[in-house]
Amino acid sequence: MPGLGTADVLVLASASPRRLDLLRQIGIVPDQILPADLDETPLKRELPGPHAKRLAQAKAEAIRPRAPDAFILAADTVVGCGRRILPKAETDAELRQCLELLSGRRHRVHGGVCLIAPDGTMRQRLVQSSVIFKHLTPGEIDAYVASGEGRGKAGGYAIQGRAAALIRAIEGSYSNIVGLPLFETSQLLGGAGYRW
Repeated sequence: MPGLGTADVLVLASASPRRLDLLRQIGIVPDQILPADLDETPLKRELPGPHAKRLAQAKAEAIRPRAPDAFILAADTVVGCGRRILPKAETDAELRQCLELLSGRRHRVHGGVCLIAPDGTMRQRLVQSSVIFKHLTPGEIDAYVASGEGRGKAGGYAIQGRAAALIRAIEGSYSNIVGLPLFETSQLLGGAGYRW
């Protein structure tokens, strides 16, 4: 990456537009976006938190050979209901199943963040936020599924969109629920010497 000082080069190992928007919100603009293409299937008996942390690390490690002199930032967001890992809902049926499971319940959003510095040092964080959905009526579920907003989203919803009207309360980091815990991410970057 000619012309850029090593200490200033940041690669985001994610194709998520939400993560990019969140970084820009705090004045961080990655120099490159290099999504990692990984199998995100949970391991047998893997819990939601460790799953998020493992995937974030695997994404960062997968991209490092392509940008060895850069800071590599990777993240993964996992919605867990108890010990169960909810999918990134791709179909209406999956979306409906997620919403029916989350209706009237508290669940956790696990955000794994991994940063590999140019010297190879790895730093990680696992951030957990709690979300409580209201009891959803069949009509509310139908309307949300029909909106298509939850497609491709962990747990089948986007808190920054229409789902905000369905959520009674949250505890913890809001940005973590959207897709990247900004406080912890900025602390990781600053601690590693990244300047922005």
